[in-house]
Amino acid sequence: MMDCLFCKIIDGEIPSTKVYEDEYVYSFKDIAPIAPVHYLIIPKAHIASANDITEENSSLVAKVFEAAAKIAKAEGIESYRIINNCGDDAGQTVKHMHFHMLAGVKMGWGPESLGKTE
Repeated sequence: MMDCLFCKIIDGEIPSTKVYEDEYVYSFKDIAPIAPVHYLIIPKAHIASANDITEENSSLVAKVFEAAAKIAKAEGIESYRIINNCGDDAGQTVKHMHFHMLAGVKMGWGPESLGKTE
């Protein structure tokens, strides 16, 4: 998609701090981290949100989680949280399905557990 921020990052048009890349997935450091480790993991194919997962593209979600396990192993991360925001009310600001990998701090439940409140 031509005007998609994450598609531009994948294509190298916008710089990022790459964490991982393979044929299907790209991962990079979040520019506004809410945890000591905060990576975004995205499929290279443009899927707008989790609502757009189909039988034809669902294998890309599996690739994202396979990449998450590889990233965790490479980075020595034993515990982490994966979050996906789907839609405006859920906080999805970029309309390219992505997953947040958070680690490096003991997490509770809710935004206050990471020191962030609304």
